[in-house]
Formats: sequence, structure tokens, C-alpha cells
Amino acid sequence: MPVVLEAILVSAGMLLIFGLAFLGMFLLAITLAPIERGLSKIIWDATAPKRPLPTLPKGSFRDFSKKH
Repeated sequence: MPVVLEAILVSAGMLLIFGLAFLGMFLLAITLAPIERGLSKIIWDATAPKRPLPTLPKGSFRDFSKKH
């Protein structure tokens, strides 16, 4: 087999192996994306500062008008 043909076959094989590895990693990332999104939401909710509850007004506008 000529050296040039052998070099072309080896290069094509390496490109094919690289493509298959990339495809495998891509499919793995797509498969695990919902799990990562759920874990990320849990972590963000656990580390977020707690907001104080808003205070409700004790009277209405009419009560305010009567006082002032």
C-alpha cells in the first residue's frame, strides 16, 4: 500500500474517531441537561437570601383620610 494512501486512511480514521467522541459527549450533555438544571435550581434556591415578607397596611385609605 502506498504511503500517501496509508496516511490518508490514518487521517480519516482519526477524524472519524474524533467525530464519534464529540458526538458521544454531545449526546451525553443533552441527556444530562435536565438533571443539571434541576440541581442548579436547588442550589440557587438554597443559597439565595430569604426575602422578608411584605408588611400589610393596617388601615385603609379612608382611615388615613380621617386621621389627617
